[in-house]
Amino acid sequence: MADEDDLDDLLDELDSQGDLETSQQVLSIRTESRRYDKPVTIIEGFDLTKSEIESTASDLKSSLGTGGTVDEGRIELQGDHRDRVPDLLRDRGFDVRE
Repeated sequence: MADEDDLDDLLDELDSQGDLETSQQVLSIRTESRRYDKPVTIIEGFDLTKSEIESTASDLKSSLGTGGTVDEGRIELQGDHRDRVPDLLRDRGFDVRE
C-alpha cells in the first residue's frame, strides 16, 4: 500500500512541475488584418508539443465560438479576441503579456 502512496505523491509532484512550466511561458497576443480586412488574433510564445498547442487551440475555439488553426507553433483565431483570450489563457495557467 505504501508503494501506491509514493507513486501518487510522485505523480502529484510531476503534475505541479508541469503547471510551473506552463506559468513560466510568457505568451503574447496580437491581431493582424488578413484578406478582406478580417482580423485574426495571434497567440505566440508557446513552449509545448504540437498536440498540447492544438489542444489549447481547440479549447479556445470552443470557448470563443470561433474558428482557427495552429501554424508554426502559434494559435491563430478568426476575429479580434484580445479582450477575452488573456483571461482564458490565464485560467489555463499561462502568463500573458498584454
